[in-house]
Amino acid sequence: MTRIVRHWMKQGVRIFRVDNPHTKPLMFWERLIGDINATDPDVVFLAEAFTRPAMMQALAMVGFQQSYSYFTWRNTKAELEEFLTSVTRETADFMRPNLFVNTPDILTEYLQFGGPAAFTVRATIAATAGATWGVYSGFELFESVARPGAEEAIDNEKYEVKPRDFAKAEADGASLALYLGILNRIRAEHPALGQLRNLAFHWSDDDSVLVYSKHLESRFIDGRADDEHDTILVVANVDSHSVRETTVHLDLAAIDLPEGASFEVEDLVTGERWTWGEHNYVRLDAFTQPVHVLRVIRGAR
Repeated sequence: MTRIVRHWMKQGVRIFRVDNPHTKPLMFWERLIGDINATDPDVVFLAEAFTRPAMMQALAMVGFQQSYSYFTWRNTKAELEEFLTSVTRETADFMRPNLFVNTPDILTEYLQFGGPAAFTVRATIAATAGATWGVYSGFELFESVARPGAEEAIDNEKYEVKPRDFAKAEADGASLALYLGILNRIRAEHPALGQLRNLAFHWSDDDSVLVYSKHLESRFIDGRADDEHDTILVVANVDSHSVRETTVHLDLAAIDLPEGASFEVEDLVTGERWTWGEHNYVRLDAFTQPVHVLRVIRGAR
């Protein structure tokens, strides 16, 4: 197997998605990944394993640098808070989850019946709550038809060649591709989103409005700040069929702001700006703008 992996490495492959690795002995993966990374530490192995949590975590412990997770099936505010707390606190020392929004085999009811808002919200949470994320082709086009009674996308690439006219869909306004590009640009510009352990939850008065932040403090090298503080706030309406108006309550200490602080936030998607503090009114319309991705601008009063 090592010989096969090295053959593909010579062809330029540096990331290997391993299908169902939990059906092979853990010792095998520990030796294989160790041998490869001993000479090529930049090669990444992704464990495509949906099985018992203990086994998924064991695969990470023996060397898999990225892991599939249960993110796809966690859709409500309560479910997401519980799941994200687990992967950013309890297992973060050894497991790096890749928050895939969908796969050929996984098209949940949330996406089947949630419309474009569901796709927008899922992509935003995946791109901002974890450190790595993934999208299966067709997500951009809001593909939501599953085999009857199943979660599997109908007529997917496992069974046939599936041509897609991405340019036409974008011209018709039926594509999420531009928004996905915006999310990746935001990730590239904000180092806080590349971290896993720095997620903090905040509160809202609505059981369908999820609020969290990713905060990265300045690093000091030779007495000088290497980076400025980087703080991103995400406010998401996870009910893809409604308009939600609520109050968001921020834990200012979690984002390194003093009690009673007033500051400016900028929506990194729309460019709109507001003055915020500890308690803030929000209105999220699932049919127009179901989520805010906000940059905290420090020093504004």
